[in-house]
Amino acid sequence: MSTALKECAKQPTAAWGSLPPRMRVLYITTYHRTGGWLAEAFASDRAAEVVLEEAVGVTAGIARLRDEVFDAVLVSHEPGELDGLDLVEGLRAGGSEEPLVLLGAQSEQELTALCFEVGADAYVCVNTTTTRTLIWVVARAVERHRLRRENRRLAQAERHRLRLEHGEAERLLEQQRALIRDLEALDHPADESREPGEHTTLAKAAIARHAAAGEPCSLPAPLIDHYRELLRAYVIMGSGNLASEMSRLAELLVSAGVSAPQTMQLHLHVLEELVRGLGSRSARHVMTRADLLVLEVMVHLTEGYRERYYERQHPPRQLVFTGFELDSLSLFR
Repeated sequence: MSTALKECAKQPTAAWGSLPPRMRVLYITTYHRTGGWLAEAFASDRAAEVVLEEAVGVTAGIARLRDEVFDAVLVSHEPGELDGLDLVEGLRAGGSEEPLVLLGAQSEQELTALCFEVGADAYVCVNTTTTRTLIWVVARAVERHRLRRENRRLAQAERHRLRLEHGEAERLLEQQRALIRDLEALDHPADESREPGEHTTLAKAAIARHAAAGEPCSLPAPLIDHYRELLRAYVIMGSGNLASEMSRLAELLVSAGVSAPQTMQLHLHVLEELVRGLGSRSARHVMTRADLLVLEVMVHLTEGYRERYYERQHPPRQLVFTGFELDSLSLFR
């Protein structure tokens, strides 16, 4: 690491909206207007320590920027000798991101708009400004570029986080699809006429084809649409306001004889559509709510089948009043 980079790394970061305690500034100028007057002006104002370094000519300035790091760059605009507008435009076209402030003798009304158009951060007329104003202009330009770098860093971190979340969602969906394949394989025990494991492999392949085709075990489209709307509402509202909907859905699935693997395939089919539709948005909240939804649906489904099983084992029996059976038998004597 160069000495300039080490010095920049050691500099304390100023609070937003305040003057930095120290700034290292490069002044690109010509032989006719050297930077001695500017260094004296900065030294006379103790609001901030400005370390001014001078580069005479465009070539020398570009060479310094290529090899060293500066907090800001001041460019002397002298038409006929050093065109600051062309220099700034060339630096921006070359990828330079340093704060650039032009200094000239023309009025700010004449050149401010032109400076903004070529990519400069500000224009200051040296005949009408003060040292404190110039320091604040440079500090604001430095702060603006700090904010841009911070915003870019946060945007990159957000994109990385979203990629990780979508990758995690895909892994969870794949694990749930593998669970469905295992459950379906258990429902098809191996046939004695086949080699060991062959039937299970065929069952898994069939379920995989169904999942790839997006057809959750040939369940009717109205049921899929209903579950899709229920999942969307659950993601927004949670389980508190949808308890009755859960019960009705479970009754519908039990009445239709839908199995747990079929219900899970229905859930995955709808969830994959919802995750794909998120685009660049976060998938963590959707996956968390979807897991809660399918858990609640499975609980209701299990309870529904348990009640059906209990009814079959304990069918309803007609009760009679005491003595009614004796009176009925006496009629046949």
